[in-house]
Amino acid sequence: MQTRSQIQSSPVPVTVFTGFLGSGKTTIILSLLPRVPKGYKLCLLKNEFGDIKVDSELAQGSDLAVQEMLNGCLCCVLVGQMKLALMEIKDKYNPDRIMIETSGSAFPAPIAWQIREMKNEGFILDSIVTVVDCINFRGYEDTSYTAKMQAQYTDIILLNKHELVSERELDTVIDHINELNTDTPKVKCEGKNGVSPDLIFGIDTKLFDLATKFSELIDPRIENHHQHEIDLIQVIKSCKPDPLISSFTKKHFEIFLESLSNNDIYRLKGFVRLTQESNEDNQLYIVNHAFGRYTLTPIQRSLNNSDDEAILIKITIMGVDLKMHLQQIKAGLCINDEQITLHFAH
Repeated sequence: MQTRSQIQSSPVPVTVFTGFLGSGKTTIILSLLPRVPKGYKLCLLKNEFGDIKVDSELAQGSDLAVQEMLNGCLCCVLVGQMKLALMEIKDKYNPDRIMIETSGSAFPAPIAWQIREMKNEGFILDSIVTVVDCINFRGYEDTSYTAKMQAQYTDIILLNKHELVSERELDTVIDHINELNTDTPKVKCEGKNGVSPDLIFGIDTKLFDLATKFSELIDPRIENHHQHEIDLIQVIKSCKPDPLISSFTKKHFEIFLESLSNNDIYRLKGFVRLTQESNEDNQLYIVNHAFGRYTLTPIQRSLNNSDDEAILIKITIMGVDLKMHLQQIKAGLCINDEQITLHFAH
């Protein structure tokens, strides 16, 4: 795996990661870092529905440069902005490879088309990788047209969390995927080690290379598609003026997370300030919750935005039928109507 400094004037290969909400795309991307050669520079362009920069915080301390595009989807709302973002990353970091992590409800075709249009700017689409959550795929494939498209149009399917299901359930999941896409290789992830970069880098994909017009790649269901598939709730609550009085205990927050519906609440991520039962000092955590499983990662440094230092809660919740869970969420987080922003799919 040669670096760009070893290959003069070579284009920057771009690897696109798709996969439904909570499938594990970020974890797999971060797992690649220790497995690439020393000096091989990776950059990540990350797309999120909401306006909370979680993954750039998770990447702190690693060699991965992260740029996040928020409040929209690369394949529709943010069409055109991706080109500017890729050019900025290339000029700033001169990376050996750029990885794009799409939002959980992104169509791959328009993203691939935009990258192919940037050939003269020094970019080449190398591969489209789809991450499948083996625990939950059979649940969301029926409600998400996008999830089916992601499984159909890809160079490789990574079977994530397969070790958490029975062999019979895994066979059933693979059968369902094969109904959508028989020929594409399906590879089991190695737990938290993800997959070898050699499996997903250097593919030189031929997907969408024959399309000559952007309109040919657009499915009529793509426009504002995430607004029709996913409910979204954003909560922002400040702990000013006294963060000690305002903080939750860690136990209180964990009880809240464990009470959430695995069927309807797909994803919860953001920041929360918590105290321990026996310690009044508070700690800011990154919360990452997907289909009932969660992690709380302490942040040991100051955030870049001074306003974020006063945060008690700043999270985005995504799923379906969230209206049914609204009162539970408001009660569990002790929030009022002024601290919550709602968007329910039509």
